[in-house]
Amino acid sequence: MLKNIVKLSFMIALLLFLGACANTDDESMDHSEMENTDESKGADHGDHGEMNHSSSGEVPEGLQEAENPTYEVGSQAILETDHMEGMKGATATIVGAYDTTVYAVSYTPTTGGEKVEKHKWVIHEEIQDAGEEPFKPGDEVILEAAHMEGMEGATAVIDSAEQMTVYMVDYTPTDGGEKVKNHKWVTESELSPVE
Repeated sequence: MLKNIVKLSFMIALLLFLGACANTDDESMDHSEMENTDESKGADHGDHGEMNHSSSGEVPEGLQEAENPTYEVGSQAILETDHMEGMKGATATIVGAYDTTVYAVSYTPTTGGEKVEKHKWVIHEEIQDAGEEPFKPGDEVILEAAHMEGMEGATAVIDSAEQMTVYMVDYTPTDGGEKVKNHKWVTESELSPVE
């Protein structure tokens, strides 16, 4: 009888343990699926890795400062883009304005993982062996930008190319995160005047 009780107790404990493991796996899957859903909302920056929200503020060699930007350095504007959580609606301070060709690119990270589709933005000066002429949609290039993990050195395809002013900005996320300094890059259409 005692032997049967011990066996029964062992079986119950084993079932509880296996059930807990199964729940943990389900939670992991749900969390992973949730992350993918959250990340796909911010698909402008792709579905992988961490974006380097802040940067040193260094700009690529040869990048030309904009002569008459709509938003002057030191002025403020409202972010109208959601590249990352907490960005849309935040008040940004313009810390740099540059005239260049701006690209949306698709690439597979050098760290592995899923292909990143239509990452916004990479500028002409962040592409290996960029000459005077801008690249065209469909061109294959090597990225020198390090906005995200696995980006630098990745082979990318140009999805779109447009000559415009891009901005580097400081802002405090609307979701209460830490202040982001020298975020690269925001286009003019992604900003609106402070009212």
